[in-house]
Amino acid sequence: MADLNGRVALVTGAGRGIGRATALRLAQQGAQVVVNYNASEAPAEEVVAQITADGGKAVAIKADVSDAAQIDAMVGRVTKELGGLHILVSNAGITRDNLLMRMSQSEWDDVLNTNLRATYFLVKAVSRQMVRQRYGRIVAVSSVVGLTGNVGQANYAAAKAGLIAFIKSVAGEFAQRNITANAVAPGFIETDITAGLPEEVKKAILGRIPMDRYGRPEEVAAAIAFLAGDDASYITGQVLNIDGGMVMF
Repeated sequence: MADLNGRVALVTGAGRGIGRATALRLAQQGAQVVVNYNASEAPAEEVVAQITADGGKAVAIKADVSDAAQIDAMVGRVTKELGGLHILVSNAGITRDNLLMRMSQSEWDDVLNTNLRATYFLVKAVSRQMVRQRYGRIVAVSSVVGLTGNVGQANYAAAKAGLIAFIKSVAGEFAQRNITANAVAPGFIETDITAGLPEEVKKAILGRIPMDRYGRPEEVAAAIAFLAGDDASYITGQVLNIDGGMVMF
């Protein structure tokens, strides 16, 4: 495990699922973690409490990541109160699934705003601090759907594919400043969303996964933590699939 002592990490959407597991993992490795949330205050505070109980340091900050002003305020508070910001994990995301012919503009806009535009706001907000300190690790949570597309998820797939292209562009712009930017592309992971799927849908999904099981949030968190640490200092502009072999080719 990479030693993240002295690092400050901001994880968006960190109250549950992959974000929660990532916050816990980064804290376990020594980082001081900012647990961002928007609506889920109680779960976010539970993450902070668990980190604190385990001897780590964490703080929960409310901010709607689709709002640039709220992001700027959050990043400003973090850098002022914690003395820096070294790791950004852009994880917050939503789904508004529908077939394209039935998809409303609000369903399209809500997903693009939260899943793609927010990462632009976040990276822009943290980049000045990272350039100033000549160090940064940026990890965006994309999806295998951003590589393959998915029926009923044109909005989600477009946002996740856009994240990949965005991260590659960011990686090129900041490579000479000791700032890396990478993405992870999870497949089907055991979260609240997958838990609510009908059994026949779960069975069909498992049939597409060579490893014949769902992934765990902790497995995604481990990959994110690797990319956020110094062991990955020569890795940038990459996409790491965490999908049990679902997308091999």
